[in-house]
Amino acid sequence: MYFILFISFVILQRLLELVIARRNESWARAQGAEEFGKAHYPFIVALHTAFIISMIAEYFYLGGEFSLLMLIIFLLLISLKIWTIGSLGKYWNTKILRIPNSVFVRKGPYKMFKHPNYFIVICEIIVIPLVFHLYATAIVFTLLNAVMLTVRIREEERVWGV
Repeated sequence: MYFILFISFVILQRLLELVIARRNESWARAQGAEEFGKAHYPFIVALHTAFIISMIAEYFYLGGEFSLLMLIIFLLLISLKIWTIGSLGKYWNTKILRIPNSVFVRKGPYKMFKHPNYFIVICEIIVIPLVFHLYATAIVFTLLNAVMLTVRIREEERVWGV
């Protein structure tokens, strides 16, 4: 029962992020934004979808015990993600969108780190499965995410010149 509630929460959180991203994308495109990284974006979507499916499959195939510590860490990551998204405001998106004459945001966690959102995503890919000791999902998707973020960050840094 706890797993069903947890995975439902994770799915709803991801869907809410997509709603925010879509709203922000509409605003950015109205400002003349150009999209970059279109070729790799479907792979990001596929990776995150497979991540959820993998957790569900691993849990129902192997089971998994609940970890309160990992849940607390996950909740802390959510608070950091809210701060990160809030710092970017309308500029936050799951896509790489560049509005002409815009500059790289340097407030909130962006004062301290170049890519705090990606740091949070890295941690989430590890921590979320570990809330129920789903080690295979944590390991496999940490590696896949590392490859994906290598591509993504290179493209983003090229676009922003940072």
